[in-house]
Amino acid sequence: MEKSSSHAGGAALVTGASSGIGIEIARLLAEQGYDLVLTGRDTGALARVADEIRADHSVQVATVTKDLSQPGAVQELVADIAAQEIAVEILVNNAGLGVTGPLAETDADATAQMIVVNIGALTELTQRLLPGMLERRRGRILNVGSVVGYQPGGPGMAAYFATKSYVLALSRALSRELSGSGVTVTTVSPGPVKTAFGERSGMNATRIERLVKPMAAKTVARAAVRGLLAGRRTVLPGILAKVLAFAGELPPRWIALEVNRFMFSK
Repeated sequence: MEKSSSHAGGAALVTGASSGIGIEIARLLAEQGYDLVLTGRDTGALARVADEIRADHSVQVATVTKDLSQPGAVQELVADIAAQEIAVEILVNNAGLGVTGPLAETDADATAQMIVVNIGALTELTQRLLPGMLERRRGRILNVGSVVGYQPGGPGMAAYFATKSYVLALSRALSRELSGSGVTVTTVSPGPVKTAFGERSGMNATRIERLVKPMAAKTVARAAVRGLLAGRRTVLPGILAKVLAFAGELPPRWIALEVNRFMFSK
């Protein structure tokens, strides 16, 4: 894969790049001149996105079909990228799954798969690509979290809330670890977003989705990329996300638990 003239040092790897926030982030990075590696589970959708971006921008776009919930998928993805001699300068950990409903009533396999993608794949991919960034003393990591990561918990979506709290905690600590290294870590934590994720996860049936107008994926992506390129540690797109993040960390935290139980139930 030839490097574009704008960013000859490396490419941007975007997971979950075939729809929603992922595709919008990919488009924006292409506008900035970054070559792309797009990965997701749907080969056809990835190919369509890649063709669209190539037609609109003078960048190179590679696609790698991977289901990050499967054993060994992250290691295979990193090996595929290395075999093409692509240096990843920007890592966008966007792939994610959601499960709604009381823990005792939801499918255990679906919950386990969500934990693998939201926590395991994000962590492993970051850990495997980070040494190269540190060696080059240049790199940016964007973790797509959620405003629920700032909350004490979410009765009715207990495991999902916990995965996003992990993303936020990991990102904060890693950002401090990497201070002065030339590598930055940015976490974008949006509130409700209008994407297919809401339908797949069941979130679009919850009260909060009926009471609050979801943000457009493009709006979230624009804020995320702006924060990423500026080296910001946290991005909270929109007033609602900022209010929810602030309120979620206020004592007494049991109040937030009761509010979340109401807002995230059907």
